[in-house]
Amino acid sequence: MSGTSTSKSPAGLRHRRSSSSTTTITEPKTGLTSPTLTPAQSLPRKGKAEKASSRLLLLWDDLPPWRRDNAFIHSGYRDMRASYVHSFQSLFYLHNESVNIWSHLVGALVAVACAAYVYYVIHPRYEEATSSDVFVFACFFTGAILCLGMSATYHALSDHSQAVAKWGNKLDYTGIVALIVGSYVPPMYYGFFCRPVLMSTYLYLICMLGAGCGVVSWVERFRTPKWRPYRASMFIGLGLSGVVPVIHGVTIYGYSGLENRMSISLVIAQGAMYIIGAVLYAMRWPERSSPGSFDIWGSSHQIFHMFVLLAAATHFYGMAKAFDNHHGLGHAQCVPLE
Repeated sequence: MSGTSTSKSPAGLRHRRSSSSTTTITEPKTGLTSPTLTPAQSLPRKGKAEKASSRLLLLWDDLPPWRRDNAFIHSGYRDMRASYVHSFQSLFYLHNESVNIWSHLVGALVAVACAAYVYYVIHPRYEEATSSDVFVFACFFTGAILCLGMSATYHALSDHSQAVAKWGNKLDYTGIVALIVGSYVPPMYYGFFCRPVLMSTYLYLICMLGAGCGVVSWVERFRTPKWRPYRASMFIGLGLSGVVPVIHGVTIYGYSGLENRMSISLVIAQGAMYIIGAVLYAMRWPERSSPGSFDIWGSSHQIFHMFVLLAAATHFYGMAKAFDNHHGLGHAQCVPLE
């Protein structure tokens, strides 16, 4: 009989059988059936049933094409029911998106708490602190909250349906843009406070790049394979858009001067964390080195999420230092440069 049929085990694990590509093996102890795959698709059969939980978790070969993103993650996928309630309930049991959801959900809540704290301490800390200080920190926290919140939303709903997952992916990219743009506002403000034309120029260019990245993330025409190189180039350009202002600032104030003004060493450390996390994610490491071993814990996407949190925390610390130096060391009082 040709075609593909689907059976359901007592534990809720679904398996696909195809007469053209698989045969059926019965596990003597559990009674579960497991497909014998072609070499290109094969997964380790030992312990396969044990790796799937009783929460209707699926294996890689159970997934429709639109959900197949990382072939090195073999198990722990949630069932698809086109139900927001089901997606919400999945927050409370373990699967291969749990760390991705909770890491950025908790991060977003912490960012909200930090934003409230900063708002209430800025003015009492320095009498000369202005609404501009509040605004630049608000830009950073808004970007961080949007990025982390949208990321958590996307990962929570990615099991719902193809349409919802696609919408969530757009949210995820929008959040990335918001975090990048929002993160650049405080260092540009404090670093070029005495050069308002330069400050405005760099912020304008960064915002324009961010708007462009937002457009290519949402407009369907630009999400096709034909436009992939252009989308990638725009995001790379946005990520590197702070390099030129930093170099320019060093030529004006020197490295130590810019360190006092915008905590340049921490800005560089933040950028390095984003790059390391992105490289590991692109390489699919460590799961590439041991497929199936990092399905629930320790995959590259989870590591990337942790680097994003560390980078955001590092940036916040750097901007707090820049704020203190700006008011405590008198950088708010501009003097003509020789």
